[in-house]
Amino acid sequence: MKKVIALSAVLALGALGMACGEAATNTAANKAVANAMNTANAAMANAANAMANAANAMANAANHAANAAGTAANSVANAAKDVKPAANAPANANAKEEKK
Repeated sequence: MKKVIALSAVLALGALGMACGEAATNTAANKAVANAMNTANAAMANAANAMANAANAMANAANHAANAAGTAANSVANAAKDVKPAANAPANANAKEEKK
């Protein structure tokens, strides 16, 4: 009876060891999957950074265009202020007044 109990204990411990341990192929497969996931995550992070950089570049270009348009509008407005309508133009300084 002692031999049966001892053998059962050894078999139980062996089964427990097999259930808890990993086979070499399983470990290699898990590492391959983990590496593939890491590579995919890195690629997605790089793509997200590239998109963010492109968005920043477009925002900067839009700001430059808006600033250029604002500068042009200010230049036109300033030029328009310097133009005097004909009605406000001073009389000809060379013209002589008629005597009455």
